[in-house]
Amino acid sequence: MQNQRKNLLIVLIFSIVVTSFHYTDNAIFIDKYPEPEWFTMSGVYVTWIVLTLLGIAGYWLYQQEKFWAAYLCLGVYSFTGLSSPAHYFYGPMSEFSFIMHTLIGFDVLAGTLVLGFVLWSGLLLKEWQKVRL
Repeated sequence: MQNQRKNLLIVLIFSIVVTSFHYTDNAIFIDKYPEPEWFTMSGVYVTWIVLTLLGIAGYWLYQQEKFWAAYLCLGVYSFTGLSSPAHYFYGPMSEFSFIMHTLIGFDVLAGTLVLGFVLWSGLLLKEWQKVRL
């Protein structure tokens, strides 16, 4: 169990750092990213903060061995990164800079790692079955 907590912490820290770079870039250069008109700088920051707090809550719940609640929080949090390719629905790939493509790619990697941890813990290790009563 201790190794899994460490693995989750590493994945979560990686994800928080990676998504902070992308969401900050998105907010600062909001006029450069092809995206819906309703996107705002403050909306980007609020979305990142709320989802990141959900991820941190998921880690805390995991430590408390409240696995189903942790899996739910972490699963929703994973969309912080997994949703990043949605940018491509709003403009051709040529409108994105190399940095934008790179940040989106790392976001997808981070979201995949978080969701992968949830699936690994819940479906393969079945940690939720090992809870001491």
